[in-house]
Amino acid sequence: MAEAWASWRHEVAHTREVYARYDDPGEGFVPGEPCAVRGVVVHLIEEYARHCGHGDLLRECVDGRTGQ
Repeated sequence: MAEAWASWRHEVAHTREVYARYDDPGEGFVPGEPCAVRGVVVHLIEEYARHCGHGDLLRECVDGRTGQ
């Protein structure tokens, strides 16, 4: 578990480093990609939300508790 968290923290630090290079994320384009940096960040947020939702569904299967 500690290794997984360390890997995640490393990736977050790298992402922040890359993101900080752009003054205006809406204008900066990812080299070799047809999208702005802002689009990449929005995609990452969508992926986090999707996976958190999957985790919540698994937890509900285990303990039967639902958000109310």
